[in-house]
Amino acid sequence: MQVLKSPAASVWFRTFVPHSTARLRLFCFPHAGGGASAFRELAALAPPEIEVTAVQYPGRQDRFGEPPLTEMSAMVGDIAGAMETWLDRPVAFFGHSMGATVAFETARLLRRRYPAAVTRLFASARKAPQVDLRDRMVFPDDTTVMEYVRGLGGIGAALLEDADLRELTLPTLRGDFALLAGYRFVPGAPLTCPLTVINGADDAAFTERDALLWARHTAAGTETHTFPGGHFYLESQPRRLMEFLARRLGIDPVGDTHA
Repeated sequence: MQVLKSPAASVWFRTFVPHSTARLRLFCFPHAGGGASAFRELAALAPPEIEVTAVQYPGRQDRFGEPPLTEMSAMVGDIAGAMETWLDRPVAFFGHSMGATVAFETARLLRRRYPAAVTRLFASARKAPQVDLRDRMVFPDDTTVMEYVRGLGGIGAALLEDADLRELTLPTLRGDFALLAGYRFVPGAPLTCPLTVINGADDAAFTERDALLWARHTAAGTETHTFPGGHFYLESQPRRLMEFLARRLGIDPVGDTHA
């Protein structure tokens, strides 16, 4: 069945490499301060059976003119509503850092109307929803924001060293951190899809022990996996990550098996 995608939906999603005959659509949710382009290379490496579609939050990249959303319920409600017209095939979610929380809450919301829509959730580098991190996301000034981001590393931290890019990026980061500072997990029924939790071996902010705390959030089984690298392990090994995701989704990856 072909489902037409509404203009409202197109605001939220970017498909860099379309695969019209893909068996499955993988929605990727970016980290705080990040945009859809963070998954451009991952999309290029996907086998034809998987169409990677990145979520584009407001307040960044081609949605820079929109104010960032600072309430999780508003963010998730808008994403889930736009996504309804994209459920023409099974979908899986991959969320990195803040994106893992947004993906999780989106999956919970979709489950009410489409119980079998999400086939697997990949939660990457983000503590489990029941772990209260609100106080840690409150920063008194831009200096502390920058210190926090530098501590995580990655391309985003390097961009903050450029004064012009820093001026553009800080409002987005402040908005995303306000979103996280206001997030409070509300207990409910667990998901019914399998859950794969991923951490970087050198990520002090999210360890394998932290990953195990996600287990309560699905009735379909949880597994953990550790990649070499830090909080942004995915930036240095997108091929290895894509191959891992494909295998967990029951699809044979194509190309070289080395990162």
